[in-house]
Amino acid sequence: MSTALTVNSYFNDQVKSIALDNAEGTSTVGVMAIGDYEFGTSQREYMTVVSGALTVKLPAQSDWKVFTKGDTFIVEANQSFQVKVEETTAYLCRYE
Repeated sequence: MSTALTVNSYFNDQVKSIALDNAEGTSTVGVMAIGDYEFGTSQREYMTVVSGALTVKLPAQSDWKVFTKGDTFIVEANQSFQVKVEETTAYLCRYE
């Protein structure tokens, strides 16, 4: 378990997160600015909206779904998913 925090920045600083390792595993806590994004996964991700909303198109899905405060969605390893952000949104992502 590492005590160091790692700051990550994506999409020209429109998405920022802080990574941490603790007894619960590896997680990131971050913020997404208004915009459209596509993310790829290297391991299973549990994404929870902390504040705001994310409109998400999950792998192998044709429809977009809105996730709001407290909602969680899961993306399996080695997949990509699309996100539309209409208001600045905070999230928690836990990795397995």
